Amino acid sequence: MVYILIVLGFVLLIKGADLFVDGASNIARTLRVSPLLIGLTIVAFGTSAPEATVSIIAAVEGNAGVAIGNIVGSNIMNISLVIGVAAFLYPIKVQKEMIRKEIPFTLLVSVVLLILVSDIALQGTSTDLITRGDGFIILMFLTIFLYLIFESARRNREITQEEATVVSAPTSWTKNILLTVGGLVGIILGGELVVNNAVDIALSFGMSETLVGLTIVSIGTSLPELITSITAAMKKESDIALGNIIGSNIFNILFVLGTTAVIHPLALESKIIVDILIMIVLTIALLIFSRTNFRIGKYEGLFLVIAYILYTIFIIIRN
Repeated sequence: MVYILIVLGFVLLIKGADLFVDGASNIARTLRVSPLLIGLTIVAFGTSAPEATVSIIAAVEGNAGVAIGNIVGSNIMNISLVIGVAAFLYPIKVQKEMIRKEIPFTLLVSVVLLILVSDIALQGTSTDLITRGDGFIILMFLTIFLYLIFESARRNREITQEEATVVSAPTSWTKNILLTVGGLVGIILGGELVVNNAVDIALSFGMSETLVGLTIVSIGTSLPELITSITAAMKKESDIALGNIIGSNIFNILFVLGTTAVIHPLALESKIIVDILIMIVLTIALLIFSRTNFRIGKYEGLFLVIAYILYTIFIIIRN
């Protein structure tokens, strides 16, 4: 029965995120927001909603390993497998602004996370812990990120009168609001099913909570990013394809982890630090690839996919 429930949970998560993204993106376009900003904010927040729901529920229920493992595992999957598959199918163009600002900011917040969780190494404590204070620090970086991208969007916004009137009908507003609310309901219900049943499966197989978060849960909650980015890449919407991933990774750390820690402090297994280091290395690789002719090509995509396969093998053996 738990297997049926966890599959149902993933279906609700994916479909809920899909509806949320559709509704929220249409609302954003009605408000005349640029595609890059949509990718970095509305779409990124929508596809990060499953991670947020799962991690917050897991933390409240005392499953800190699932909460942090889900966030780090999802970010690693986003950078490697999601971008890798999308780039392998169709090369992703990268804007100079993305290379100068958003990707380096992703690297910065990943390093900040590493510092905040390294209590044993840096402070000599008995456990690594993300406290409520750490959560507020992380949320402060979220405020900075939102300010930077909205300022950038304000300066570079290019809108035609035609785009401004595409979805202005009252019926469109009603439909989009219903899609957004319905998507959020699906995400919340799906997150509850995934967390409860994933932990049960983990215990029955002798897996640690952290491994479950890094594998089963993170893969399931990253499927919206995978589907969205591949679809966007195939439609030559590189801004949305890459913006979705970079925005999702930033939201996962700053919004999801920050909010989770403020609600419930997280005691961590020390081995999660290795996973955070891998996340940082992959982010550096993504930055290097992005600077190569301002595109992520087929071979870079293949490298990222192989990196994810090797990482998955590593964490399974480590468990």
